[in-house]
Amino acid sequence: MSEESGPGGGGAPTRGISRRTGLIIGGVAVVAVLALIAVLVGSPSSDSGNIPGSGSVSEPPGPTTPTQTQSAGADTSAATLLGWGEPSRVDEFDGPRPAGWSIYKGEGHDGNGRRTTESIHVNDGILTIKGDAQGNTGGLALNPGQMYGRWEGRVKMPASDPTYHALLLLWPDEENWPEGGEIDFMEATSGDRQNVNSFLHYSKDNKQIEHSVDVDGTEWHNWAVEWTPDHIIGYLDGREWYRIEDKDTLPPGPMHLCIQLDWFPEDGDPGNVKPSEMQVDWVKEYQYAG
Repeated sequence: MSEESGPGGGGAPTRGISRRTGLIIGGVAVVAVLALIAVLVGSPSSDSGNIPGSGSVSEPPGPTTPTQTQSAGADTSAATLLGWGEPSRVDEFDGPRPAGWSIYKGEGHDGNGRRTTESIHVNDGILTIKGDAQGNTGGLALNPGQMYGRWEGRVKMPASDPTYHALLLLWPDEENWPEGGEIDFMEATSGDRQNVNSFLHYSKDNKQIEHSVDVDGTEWHNWAVEWTPDHIIGYLDGREWYRIEDKDTLPPGPMHLCIQLDWFPEDGDPGNVKPSEMQVDWVKEYQYAG
């Protein structure tokens, strides 16, 4: 987080740089092969998986419509209880890899540890992000984002080393942090996962608004956020647990969903880190209807 906090903030870790530092970079050998093929066929060629300027590589497009079976825990989801209707994007993590996501690779949060593709696993309909004793961990982003909307994810977080934070967050499409804002609508900072925070980052000074809820994060729970021109509301198992209505603090541009297990070595003993993980059953995105 930052040294300065907004209303309700305080005690949050400093965020010195973008928490999404470093995404997957295409190999030089692959580029060379593609260039050779282009010459042979007599027409220009490019690696469409690489996004110029960002170095990110996305998996193939993922599911965009609901599955026929009801999602686990749907009866206590905000979408069901509040009547959000059909989602615009869904991932039940039923494939061998998370589809349609940009998977991080490079330096970890604030330059700590590494983000690796090997830290991302999908088995039996569950996405797992693992962090090891050396601070190797992972994260992924669902692009592109949207201006306003609702997002929800079902998450379980086994008891962890205190250096690992598990997050669901919205990040600015323009990558203009901190001016572009950041909505951490679920951030588990305690090692026992018995308390979960939310943080809204805003302004060029990275001011923050913080909320906290006592909950057993080692069990499955549904975490959701609603972002409109007038407010941000966080939901836990379909029930509101925080609300922000100061329009001056709301993000100025489109945001996209990210799932991250970030390493904060200053929160524990970096020389004696216990491997940790977070699990995600599903995520859903809903468009803003006005």
